[in-house]
Amino acid sequence: MAFYGADLAYIHDTGFSDYIRGAAPGLLRILRQNGVAGGLVVDLGCGSGRWARELNRRGYGVMGIDRSPALVRLARRIAGESRFVRGSLWTARLPRCDAVTSIGECLDYDSGSRHTPAQLFGRVHARLRPGGVFLFDAATPARIPAEGPRRHWTEGRGWTVLVETTGDRKRNTLTRRIICYRKIGARYRPSEEVHVLRLYRPEDLLAALSGAGFRARQVSAWGRFRLPEGIAGFIGAA
Repeated sequence: MAFYGADLAYIHDTGFSDYIRGAAPGLLRILRQNGVAGGLVVDLGCGSGRWARELNRRGYGVMGIDRSPALVRLARRIAGESRFVRGSLWTARLPRCDAVTSIGECLDYDSGSRHTPAQLFGRVHARLRPGGVFLFDAATPARIPAEGPRRHWTEGRGWTVLVETTGDRKRNTLTRRIICYRKIGARYRPSEEVHVLRLYRPEDLLAALSGAGFRARQVSAWGRFRLPEGIAGFIGAA
């Protein structure tokens, strides 16, 4: 299954980076409030590196992990001071670090892995230095469209993307069928991807964080940036 191929990666960075731009000031403030004013941040599902670049500008070192080769290539160009590796956040080897972040529903993407959030949280806690912090967001069952399948389209300079979103309340999954048209030369090149997200109940994630040794709480905003409906934020202190 394709996952953020070259065209969707380009469109995601060009047209949908406003989420991390809006969240970045609040995330940086939370890091400082938790005593992490510098050091190494591991970013799970680093995307095109926009968050890594904001961290670099404030003096943090960054190691980013993403399973999309196209996104990793973009990240290496956008945040050249950071280190990026291709891999799954569920299995990648984590270095000793001061903070771990995962912003943009990264934990929800279903890669067919049988690994659980509880296992990941345990690995993260083991690699954080004392006083480190884990910041992430996740899509919840409230993300499923109440009215049934939802279709919308967005366009930018040289690209158009059409998305059909459906949900399964019995399995707590969300499926996005994404059709892209990107202008290459004089023609528009089509591509299609299907993304399946596993949706998590916030209370289950809080319990898993606590079980891994974190002092955890749920938030509805990163500072002044309100999270979209159906997205929950979490702060875990090691």
